[in-house]
Amino acid sequence: MNDASIAVTGLGLVTAAGIGAEASWAGVCSGVSTAAHAPALAGLPVDIACTVPDFSANKLVGRRSSLSHDRFVQLAIVAAREAVADAGLDPDTWDGARVGVVIGCGLGGVSTWEQQHRKLVETGATSVSALLIPMLVPNMVAGHLAMDLKATGPNFVTATACASGATAIGTALSLLRDDVCDVVITGGAEAGVSPLIVTGFAQMGALSRRLDDPGAASRPFDVDRDGFVVGEGSGILVLEREADARARGAKVRARVAGYGASADAFHMTQPDPEGRGVKQATRMAMTAAGVGPDDVDHVNAHGTSTPLNDQTEAAVLRDLLGHRAAVTSTKGVVGHTLGAAGAIEAALTVLTIENSTVPPTANLANQDPKVELDVVTGAPRAQRTEVALSNSFGFGGQNAVLVFTSA
Repeated sequence: MNDASIAVTGLGLVTAAGIGAEASWAGVCSGVSTAAHAPALAGLPVDIACTVPDFSANKLVGRRSSLSHDRFVQLAIVAAREAVADAGLDPDTWDGARVGVVIGCGLGGVSTWEQQHRKLVETGATSVSALLIPMLVPNMVAGHLAMDLKATGPNFVTATACASGATAIGTALSLLRDDVCDVVITGGAEAGVSPLIVTGFAQMGALSRRLDDPGAASRPFDVDRDGFVVGEGSGILVLEREADARARGAKVRARVAGYGASADAFHMTQPDPEGRGVKQATRMAMTAAGVGPDDVDHVNAHGTSTPLNDQTEAAVLRDLLGHRAAVTSTKGVVGHTLGAAGAIEAALTVLTIENSTVPPTANLANQDPKVELDVVTGAPRAQRTEVALSNSFGFGGQNAVLVFTSA
C-alpha cells in the first residue's frame, strides 16, 4: 500500500441479471443470457433487449422520484444507495463537501425525450411536461445522486459513449489523488431500451438479428456473432484513499491501481483495425499500476459480440498479454449497457477478484479462430486473480482501460 492507493469500499449493481450486486453476480456466473423480446420494442425490426427485471420505481426510489426522474436516474439511485451502504458510510454524518459524484452516461433520458416528443406531435405544445429538460439531460444523474446522498463536492457526468462508465471511474481517481475529495461515488447508468435508440443501432448494423432465439443472440468471441443486444442498468463504486478506508475500519474490496485513456482518431464507429488506441490506453493503465503483461491474470473484455470489435480487441490482448490471462465478456448475459457498461464491468471485475472466480462468456459455442485468447466458457472458472484489466471502448474511438488489483 502507498499513499496513492485507491480502494473500492462499496459496490452497487442494477442489471438485467438482477437488482443488487449479489443477484447480478449470480446471474453473470450462471452464464445464461437475459435477452428477450421487449414489449417496448414490439413491431420493430429488432425487438430484443436485456431489461432489468421487476424494477418498481415506486417501491425502490419512491413515488415522487418515479414521476420526476427518468429511468436511467432511477437505476443509478438504487445502485448508489446499495454501494454507499455497502461501504459502511452514512450520508447523514459524512462531510458532504468532501464527497464527489462522477457518473458516466452516454444517452441520458431518451425514454422521456420520446414520450414528450410524441405528446408534442399528437396533442400539442401545452401537453409537454415542464420537467422535460431536467428529466432528459445526462448531467441530472449526478445531480440527483448528490441530492439523494447529500454530497456537495465536485459533481459531473462523463460522456465517452460506451466507455463513459470507465472514464468516470478513471476521473474519480484524480479527485482522490489530488485531495479534492475523500470519497467519490462513481460509475455509470443508462436506460437505452427505447424504440428510437434500438432502431438507430439496428439501422447501422450493430445489433444481432438472431430474433428467433434471443437468448443466443449476444455471443462475444463466437465465430457466428452478428452484433450486440442493447441492455440497461447501473454500476456504482465507492472509492476512497486506502489509508482513509483502513483508518475507519472499512473493508477494502479491491484497489483501482491504474487508468489509461486514448482516442483512436480513426473512424466515428469502427475501431482502428491495428488497435493502436487500445494498446496505448492499456499500456498507460498498466504503467500507472506498476504491472507488466505477465502480471495480468484476468481481463473483463469489452467483448461486444460485434465482428470488428471482438476481433480487434482479441488481437490487442494477444499481442500485449499473450495467451495467459483468463478472458471473459459479461455482455452475453446482461447485454451491452452502453454508457453504463464500463462501470458495471468494473464492479464485476472487483467481484471476480474477491470471489477468485471468473464468470463464463455466454453463448460461446465455437470460438472464432481469430480470437487467440483463453476465453472462459461454459461455467465459472475458479482462479485466484491478483491483477485484472477492465476494457471499455466507445464510438468516436474513445478507449478507457482500468487496472484492478486484489486487496
